[in-house]
Amino acid sequence: MTDSDTLKAPAKPRRRSRSGRRWLLLLLAIVLVGAGAAVYGRDLLFDPAPVAPRTATVERGTLERTVTSLGTIKPRDYVDVGAQISGQISKLYVQIGDQVQQGDLLAELDARVQESKVVANRAKLADLSAQLRQREAERQLARQQHQRNQRLFSAKAISEDELQIGAASLAVAEASIESLKAQIDQAQATLDADVTNLGYTEIRAPMSGTVVSLDAVEGQTLNANQTAPIILQIADLDTMTVWAEVAEADVVLLKPGTALYFTTLGMPDREWYWIVRQVLPTPEVVNDVVLYNALIDIDNTDRALMSEMTAQVFFVLDRAENLPLVPLAALSAGREGKTQTVTVMKPDGTQERRPVEVRLSNRTTAAVSSGLEGGEQVVLPVSGAGPRAGGRPGGFGARL
Repeated sequence: MTDSDTLKAPAKPRRRSRSGRRWLLLLLAIVLVGAGAAVYGRDLLFDPAPVAPRTATVERGTLERTVTSLGTIKPRDYVDVGAQISGQISKLYVQIGDQVQQGDLLAELDARVQESKVVANRAKLADLSAQLRQREAERQLARQQHQRNQRLFSAKAISEDELQIGAASLAVAEASIESLKAQIDQAQATLDADVTNLGYTEIRAPMSGTVVSLDAVEGQTLNANQTAPIILQIADLDTMTVWAEVAEADVVLLKPGTALYFTTLGMPDREWYWIVRQVLPTPEVVNDVVLYNALIDIDNTDRALMSEMTAQVFFVLDRAENLPLVPLAALSAGREGKTQTVTVMKPDGTQERRPVEVRLSNRTTAAVSSGLEGGEQVVLPVSGAGPRAGGRPGGFGARL
């Protein structure tokens, strides 16, 4: 074997697999598609497509600025009927809900003790009157005796001592009569008081109205020596009074004659309209909150209102009637009495910035005195829009 035979033949070059090239091309395509999607998604995120504006229709109506409070409904006129003397209730003639007229008999107390006092004092008065007649007869006799003694003394038929004794007897008789007259006056006063107390055993209605409470029963003994016991209460339900509790920050806005309306929990759809009768100057402090009572009298001849009902009261501080109403969000700032701007959507789809005058506003709505008409469309800010959508709208809230 020669040296040339020992030399190896050069190796043939290795061919790359077709399947490897396909995987490389697929990977490159995936990378290119992902990069394109990322760029397109970024464009979608930062350059969103235009959104159709939200609009609201301008409508004419009435807008109010009010102070609200809760109140309790009570009868305006009522009276607690009690017993002025002690005694046992022998008869009750009324029940809760009964209609009574002034002077009607409501209840009776056992009158035997009072009757016996009247009889005893009348007998004493009769005895004193008899004593008075006796003393008057004695006085007449003493007067006649004194006159006779004067004639005899002038004729020097009796001594001066006898004359003086007769005069003293006449004076004693006259003094005795005066004393008896005073005793008779005292006895008459006592008798009058006993007769009055006897009348108190019949408890009569001091006013016309409805029996709204009954706190006693037949057979109950009442003790009037310390406090007058309450038997029942009569109220005039034809006129009720709303006791509205107003916070100290709002009470300065109210005065007698302030217009208002209120609703009740049982009839939220019915509104009663009236005015403030009085604002009580003395507050009530409830849990460190200072509240003042505003009183409102309201006709209740239909008896729709009942005692202790809860009323939601709205004191009307200002009112804008028959004006275009727009959402407060549509205004540039929402301040009253200032010229603001709104964006109006025209029928052809274009938008117009227009100045308007705000007459009154609450937390959600503004009444416009000029610049808009009913039926026009105003543009509202896009909910959740960023700076590109026009920024954050301003607002002004009035107390409801």
